[in-house]
Amino acid sequence: MSEVTAASGTVHWIGAGLSTGSGLAATCDAADRVRLWHRTEERAARSLEALGLTGRAEPRAYTREALAAELAPGDVVVSMLPVPEHAPLLAVCVERGAHFACSSYVSDAVLDQVPAAEAAGAVVLTECGLDPGIDHLFAHSLIARAEAEIGADSAASYRLTSYCGGIPAVPNDFKYRFSWAPAGVLNALRSPARYVEDGVETTADRPWEATRPHLIDGEAFEVYPNRDSVPFVEQYGLPGTWKPETFVRGTLRLDGWLRAWDTVFEELKAGDDRRITALAQELARTYPTTDADRDRVVLAVSLDVRAGSGATWSGRYLLDLVGTAEESAMARCVSRTLALGVRHILDGSLPPGLGRAAETAERSERWLAELARQGVPFTLRAG
Repeated sequence: MSEVTAASGTVHWIGAGLSTGSGLAATCDAADRVRLWHRTEERAARSLEALGLTGRAEPRAYTREALAAELAPGDVVVSMLPVPEHAPLLAVCVERGAHFACSSYVSDAVLDQVPAAEAAGAVVLTECGLDPGIDHLFAHSLIARAEAEIGADSAASYRLTSYCGGIPAVPNDFKYRFSWAPAGVLNALRSPARYVEDGVETTADRPWEATRPHLIDGEAFEVYPNRDSVPFVEQYGLPGTWKPETFVRGTLRLDGWLRAWDTVFEELKAGDDRRITALAQELARTYPTTDADRDRVVLAVSLDVRAGSGATWSGRYLLDLVGTAEESAMARCVSRTLALGVRHILDGSLPPGLGRAAETAERSERWLAELARQGVPFTLRAG
């Protein structure tokens, strides 16, 4: 393995959208120098002022060419841009010997560049936000605790569910609050979901049709599978002697969401791209987010294991956070987790190459403790 390139102490934070929150302030605390890149220098300056960070970070007008001109070996680039922008940005990082971090899932285009990044000693930190991100930390922690009780070599079956959602703190008729672009929300629903149910790999071509009720501490929600859960069995390092009865990573919504979105689902079934783009714009206008709105983030990860001997173990992490006038819950969870990852790039504790949040149980426990101290509270029930 190549040696990691020593961090220079300079962080380039690219973008200042809905998920940029107090994590940027935490990055200013940890780094020697921070630059916030936005569409124009004026907009970057306004964003810094809104976050109370004027004078603590330098505003810049973003283009890849402008970034490349200022990028030095060992710098850290944090991408808050849409997923298609990550691979071109990573290419600049590899060329300049800089590290890269984002909160998004790994794309094939990013994966293709990982060997070159690792050879250059660059960290490529991905899936380091809320979901994906904190959910990974919860899962690694639960699996390690279960292994300690049941035994990694014991024959066992298990149920692992991981549900996350950004929802209105005060329920509305639509049963939803857009915490990211409406077009992205609709298109995510158009992607098939693969998961394990009753011990069998299952695919839901229309994920919302697999929606089911889900109780958390007596409160009713609705959940449905999202994306492809199956690869995470290997990513989480579950013992090969344990067989999944249920393994699903999915989305959580308020009770009544399925009914409230019935007309939206009819449009999605038609599959007209142009109409769905227009629908996203209509929904943004009909259900606008105002300064008075407060969001709520709920992330529940549960693991239940039953050994062939009859021994059982159950554990659950729950994060339930409401936004404030100063910062949305979504921005806090995403940006503070990402800032934590950036800090560990700066201190040299992450290896070069691809990383997805904290990929070991030991590191996950440390990161969870740090997040709790930094204002991202959660609870654990285990036994």
